Amino acid sequence: MPIVNIQVTREGTTPDRDSVTAEEKAALIKGVSELLLKVLNKPLESTFVVIDEVDTDNWGWGGLPALEYRRKVAAQKAAAES
Repeated sequence: MPIVNIQVTREGTTPDRDSVTAEEKAALIKGVSELLLKVLNKPLESTFVVIDEVDTDNWGWGGLPALEYRRKVAAQKAAAES
């Protein structure tokens, strides 16, 4: 019985959205389940998919909170382009 845990940030794919839509989550569940069926021959009925949405202030990389890291990278890119 496979259990797949998908973590996504709690933000939308466009600036006017603040979460992943129900349709996007359904597509993730379907796609992962079908992949396990195809690759490992695991029946859809025995595959569990859990989607966790993580607030952007609860994760980070490069030693910084995520939003601060993004600002840093954007500033470096802007400086390199000028």
